Amino acid sequence: MPLLTTLVDNFNDNVISANWGDSYGGVTETEGQARVPLVAGAYAGYQTGRAWTLAGASIYLKTPVLPAASTGTDVGVHFMITSAVDGTGIGFKINRVTGKLRMQSNVDYFDGAAVEITYDAVNHLWLRLREDGTNVYWDTSPNGSTWTNRRTLATPAWITTAVDTCAVDLFCYRDAGVTDYAAYDNVNTLSDGAVVTATGSGTMTTAATSTAKRTATGTGAGALDTTAIAVASAVYHATGSGSLDTDATATAGGSDDNDIDFTLGRPHSGWVVSAPWT
Repeated sequence: MPLLTTLVDNFNDNVISANWGDSYGGVTETEGQARVPLVAGAYAGYQTGRAWTLAGASIYLKTPVLPAASTGTDVGVHFMITSAVDGTGIGFKINRVTGKLRMQSNVDYFDGAAVEITYDAVNHLWLRLREDGTNVYWDTSPNGSTWTNRRTLATPAWITTAVDTCAVDLFCYRDAGVTDYAAYDNVNTLSDGAVVTATGSGTMTTAATSTAKRTATGTGAGALDTTAIAVASAVYHATGSGSLDTDATATAGGSDDNDIDFTLGRPHSGWVVSAPWT
């Protein structure tokens, strides 16, 4: 028993899914929408097979594109749940000529007690039908999350008995005027997926180049450099006479407090001396 709550489609793969296998009239799935053409004198619609159940279920969608009234006297966008009995169904009609939103429970294609309100393209963008075992409800929403009930009716008997024999019919009709289309979208989902259709210019690069920066972490004061250069200076503590040639390099073998005896013009035996000496 597939509840209509489980019928989900955001029409974003540009392929009419098998759930809409009874669609007719040249409908297409284009740019993330279910598009239904309005050609004067012809019906067209997205339609499921008769395999669904409204009892204890709900179904919602939005209608982002509506046709022009043009010169027509009957131009309508419909969202209907139909039974296996011709002309018996429940749903909405957006009348583009009168500017009314009609909530109807049809028998023989008509509901003498239907409720009509002035259609608001913003606040009535989303439409929902639901049944809770006692009543059926017609709701509207500007965003698919916050809903306002527009009509409540005791559940017609056929909804309970027509288990697995209901169909969803999203159909449109115009009797005259310009050829255009209506669009339906987001059946039982607020997600628009990840399909983007557009034209433009630019370049997309598949590889990214990054420049790494080295970070040094430590404690203490001072600067961290990648190359350390140390220049040593020798301090000599000595007494005596004589001189050390400026060309000589002395490397201490002990502490710098060793006495150097320059009396004889030679360093202490603890030093290594490179000549020349004077």
